[in-house]
Amino acid sequence: VALMATLWYIFKNIRIVRDDRLQFAGQLSVISCRMSRKLNKLLQNWPTNAVASQRWLNRQSVDRRLADKYVRTGWLTRLGHGAYVRAGDTVDWPGGLTAIQTQLKLDVHPGGITAFELRGYGHYIALGRRRVTLFGAPDTKLPAWFTSHTWSRPMRFVTTRSLGQDVNSTSTVSLNGVDIEVATLERAAFEMMYLVPMKQSYEEAMQVMESLTTLRPKLVQRLLETCTSVKTKRLVMHAAERLKLPWTSRIDLAQVDFGSGPRTIHQGGRLDKKFNLILATQDPP
Repeated sequence: VALMATLWYIFKNIRIVRDDRLQFAGQLSVISCRMSRKLNKLLQNWPTNAVASQRWLNRQSVDRRLADKYVRTGWLTRLGHGAYVRAGDTVDWPGGLTAIQTQLKLDVHPGGITAFELRGYGHYIALGRRRVTLFGAPDTKLPAWFTSHTWSRPMRFVTTRSLGQDVNSTSTVSLNGVDIEVATLERAAFEMMYLVPMKQSYEEAMQVMESLTTLRPKLVQRLLETCTSVKTKRLVMHAAERLKLPWTSRIDLAQVDFGSGPRTIHQGGRLDKKFNLILATQDPP
């Protein structure tokens, strides 16, 4: 009887252990299935050719620990602190910038000569591996993963509040499947002239301006009235009138504060009396 009781006790505990193991295996299977679904959903929602910030991953219910696990298992690649790319994706600066614009909600955009290039005016621009010029407000700080990464082109970040206000100052441009906000032609003209002469040549700016025959006068007028950079406003209108651009006739200069005193663009140049600019002597276009 004692032997039978002992055998029954052993058999009962073996069955319990087996049942516990089966239950545990079932739980692991459920967890694994859930994780697999979460990973599949993440990869399906991943923005095309773009960086995903940790802020975006958090909205996908993927915390930093889980993201690091996906890195270790080869599904993601870490671009920098708080930034990831999908394994196998080729991501360049537009893919980083779209994350800055749409995920981090920073008011940063390609402007000046870069905006003209992205909008198809590259044949007016000097060849070479040019910097990408980004514009933002003075209190804007780009994330370290963006500034420290080596992109296909070097970056320049210009911060200023002096270039006027307009709600239509950017619009969407698609680059290799990546949508980014880029300065409009009107805004880019002011940004380009803002950088003359220290970071942008006057000669190239004039070549680009010559092609801007269809700028919207209302937007130019608003930018002229709200821009606080005297040099920039003067250069925009100097170029427009010198090149006889058709929209200049619809600009009301009486509403624009052009400041006082000369602004020197070229040392030893000649004075444009109307706009009080000292410029290198050039033949009329």
